Amino acid sequence: MPCACTTCARAPAPSTAAAASAPAYRASYVASPPVDTRARGDRITLTGLRAYAHHGVFDHERRDGQEFVIDLVAHLDLRGAAAYDELASTVHYGVLAEEVVAAVEGDPVDLIETVAERVAGVVLRHGAVWQTEVTVHKPQAPITVPFADVSVTIVRGRS
Repeated sequence: MPCACTTCARAPAPSTAAAASAPAYRASYVASPPVDTRARGDRITLTGLRAYAHHGVFDHERRDGQEFVIDLVAHLDLRGAAAYDELASTVHYGVLAEEVVAAVEGDPVDLIETVAERVAGVVLRHGAVWQTEVTVHKPQAPITVPFADVSVTIVRGRS
């Protein structure tokens, strides 16, 4: 269900047919226009996306699953979106959030580093994004000493 923000309220719902036909999480990224250095500080940030998945190296992690928390920053030029007030000139953060959660909840892998790489691929499939920073938190990681969180952060971009 989309959120109640004005962006999601105006945007059409994501097509499940298009999502189903989209290729699985590939490392190849769609080319984007050259980045104007004046827009290097522009970004969309999603913090605290939650997904339940079965990643991990231990049998009980694969069997029982656990919650993963994702933070991401998508770097892109937002001047066109601001100037023309058009969703088509930016990345629909509601759709991006759904895509990221679906990617995390996909096929199990051993390492959260692999999950982070998968998420970066999803973000970079949006042609306007030239760089992303992704953090995957595993707050219920099987660590034998008290801890608040464990996470990995990667930065990926276009060459």
